[in-house]
Amino acid sequence: MIWYLVLILATGAERVVELVISRRNAQRAFAKGGVEYGFAHFPWMVALHTGLLLACLVEALFRPFIPLLGWPMLAIVVLCQAGRYWVIASLGEQWNTRVIVVPGAGRVNARGLYRWFTHPNYVIVAVEGIALPLVHSAWITAIAFTVLNAVLLLRFRIPIENGALRRLHEHA
Repeated sequence: MIWYLVLILATGAERVVELVISRRNAQRAFAKGGVEYGFAHFPWMVALHTGLLLACLVEALFRPFIPLLGWPMLAIVVLCQAGRYWVIASLGEQWNTRVIVVPGAGRVNARGLYRWFTHPNYVIVAVEGIALPLVHSAWITAIAFTVLNAVLLLRFRIPIENGALRRLHEHA
């Protein structure tokens, strides 16, 4: 359980680093005339991701570590982290946890994972939302996060992002 606590704390620290990168990129985007879309869902997204980490810890108190499940899930979590930073590197200054579109910036669709997926970060988040809890067999958290992420966030977030990009190209 101690190692799982370390993993969750490291994941939380990594999310803080992402927020710092995001804030820096948001400031740059706004300085270039960037327009934000759909901010209303952002606090819910932060709450859901924070809740994921807390729920992992709470549920793990009542679940055993099952090596046959936990080790492969840990490998997937590590791969997800690599994927997250591949996405961040691919988008560069355009990466953000918020939906901010800079006029004239263009759409990234030929670098990194964007060559194969329209929204690779959301695929990574979905996979990680299953794998991270299952490292310590927290299956209720894995199911709850997956459902809430799909129903409450992605159902809104992806259309907001696509609409913002579409408006950008219509005005270009």
